[in-house]
Formats: sequence, C-alpha cells, structure tokens
Amino acid sequence: MTPTTATGPAGHRARSALRWIAVHTTAVAAALFFVLPFVFVLLTSVMSDEQAMSGELWPHEWHWSNYAEVFRTPGFLTWWRNSLLYAGLGTLFTVCSSVPVAYALARFRFRGRRPAMMLVIATMMLPPQVIVIPMYLVWTQQLHLSGSLWPLIVPMAFGDAYAVFLLRQFLLTIPREYLESAKVDGCGELRTLVRIVVPMAKPGIAAVALFQFFFCWNDYFGPQIYAAQNPGAWTLSYGLESFKSAHSVDWNLTMAATLLVMAPVVLVFFFAQKAFVEGVTLTGVKG
Repeated sequence: MTPTTATGPAGHRARSALRWIAVHTTAVAAALFFVLPFVFVLLTSVMSDEQAMSGELWPHEWHWSNYAEVFRTPGFLTWWRNSLLYAGLGTLFTVCSSVPVAYALARFRFRGRRPAMMLVIATMMLPPQVIVIPMYLVWTQQLHLSGSLWPLIVPMAFGDAYAVFLLRQFLLTIPREYLESAKVDGCGELRTLVRIVVPMAKPGIAAVALFQFFFCWNDYFGPQIYAAQNPGAWTLSYGLESFKSAHSVDWNLTMAATLLVMAPVVLVFFFAQKAFVEGVTLTGVKG
C-alpha cells in the first residue's frame, strides 16, 4: 500500500497555513532589509562622539542635542530654505505647465498629435547630461544666472516630459461623457479643464507632484553644476557633502544631518502614499 497524501478540508487548511507563513515571513524579512538601515542611522545620530561607529548598536545616552548642533552649523538653514524653494517652485511649475499639455494630448484631435506624443516620449529617453553643456552656456553666459537655482527652476515652467506622459495616461481614463456634459452646459475648454478635469485627476496630479518634489529635493547634479560657486545657493543634497567633509570624524552629527535631509521626503510620502499609489496605478489603465 502506498501512503496517501492529506486531502480534504484539513489538508487544504494546512497548505493555506504554510503558504501564509511563507508569504508573511518573506514580507517581514524584506521590511527589515529596508528599515534596518534607517534604524542604524537614527541610533547613530543620537550617540556621543566616542560611541558612534564603535561597534555598539544601542546608545548609552540619547544625545538629541546632536540635531540642534546640526542646525547651528553655518549655512544649514540656508540650504534647507533653498531646498524648499527649489522643490516647492519646481513642483508647482511642473504641475501647472504639464496639466494643460497632457489634457491637449489626451483629449484634442489635431494634426500632428501622434508625432507630438512620440516627441514627448523621445525627450524622456534623452539623458540630461547630453544637453548640460549648451544649457550651461545659455544660462551662465547669455542670461548671467550662474550661482543660483533659477536655471533649474525656470525650465520647469515649460513642462516636463515624464509628467506630461503620466498625466496624459491618467486623463485618458476619465470618461468622455463628463467632458461632453460640461460642454453642453456651456463650459469652454479652459473651464472644463479647471472645473471638471483637474478635480477628477487629483490622484494623477498628486503622483506627478510627489515625483517632482522627490526629484528636486534629492537633486545633486543640478545644484553642483549651477550653484557650486555660491554657498548661499546650495541645497541640502549638495550642502550635505560639505557637511560630511567638515565633520568627517563626527559620525553622530553626519548621521543626524543625513536623517534631517531624508525626513521631509519620508514624511511627504507617508501622508500622501494613498494618492501616490492610486495615481501611479491608474496611469497605465488605458493607452
């Protein structure tokens, strides 16, 4: 006689329990893989100078004054203000300029619509390093804006290819009946966009805004090119390198500064993750 395998409700429950344990064990391991580096940075940031990077993982005393010391560093508050200016204006300009373009590409029927969309996609594939030299010459020698963040902020008022693509994909999911009803009620294209499309496209706009905010906040390449010669125009991402050089042996202060740079991004994503996930998910529903 050959042994029989477990069948019936009992066997099904056993397999379901094993599958549940395997899935949740993998999820917990993945979560720890991503969370533990942040925990290490946090614990190191509140250690004393002697204990930091000594091999001990738990602080003997919690030195929260390290964060106050970071803020007292000359220039840190200026870097913080510049990062908020860069990320805030950059996000605002990108959203305001990309929404009308995406709406036109999604809903208007005109000659050259498909080549225009192909041009947007081709622009997404163009590395920024390819055009950095001619753009630098224009902004610094023709417009005399070197040593500032305006060469990075002003172009965002003319749209962003990735933002246009994402918003266009999202706007395609809005039923045309809503737009036709608005036109029957006497709304023009601009009023339809402002009163009907924008409220319905909030998840997509939120996703684009978060992407742009994260990009501007973490941007190191742009400030290095245009603002390196003016410390008063440095952002946190670029100023952190100078901070690390000045406190190369003060790992507790370096970790505290690193955590302060990461904190706004983590908080923004934490409170807006629902809209972010919904917007990213729905952008691929219809092409």
